[in-house]
Amino acid sequence: MKYTKEFREKFSKKSFTTKDVKIFLENKGANKNYYSLFLANEMKNNRIFRLKQGFYSFTQNLEDAEKLFQPSYHGLQDALSIHGIWGQQTIPILITPRKIRTGTRTIMGQKILTRKISRKMFYGFESKKHHSTWISVSDPEKTLIDFAYYHEPLDEESIRNILKKADKTKIREYLKRTSKKTQKKVNNLINQFSK
Repeated sequence: MKYTKEFREKFSKKSFTTKDVKIFLENKGANKNYYSLFLANEMKNNRIFRLKQGFYSFTQNLEDAEKLFQPSYHGLQDALSIHGIWGQQTIPILITPRKIRTGTRTIMGQKILTRKISRKMFYGFESKKHHSTWISVSDPEKTLIDFAYYHEPLDEESIRNILKKADKTKIREYLKRTSKKTQKKVNNLINQFSK
């Protein structure tokens, strides 16, 4: 199909929106309504996939869902799995400071969980290769803090495994940016399970 090759070259490394497609095609001289036919044909031939209404990707990787909620990072139980801290499987958990509807939703037929976090708590994540793509994931130090911040239960073995991987100095630096309540919870965990 006309424009497919150029379109793939421009957008293959990221997800894109209906608006992106419309602007791209109009800049190439296409009719202003051609974008809907173009998208329909690309999806019909499995060259692109709908992530959600108005958002598309060239892959069916659920990791691409992170791009829908940018800025965001994978956290909590999801981060534990990605870091190899525990072997349990979990659905992707995306943490974002954006004003979004939180909770479980379905994208590309699979469930993900979105959680909102305050802007001042949006730190402590790194880029990590997961499967075939790079994603943002909370580091072990921030993962521990997030469990305290969200009042999420965490088993003793997982706490010990996080603390083995975590840098205590980094935790102390991160804690300066949290509430007294979260600081107390995390310090209690460190005191109880670092022995």
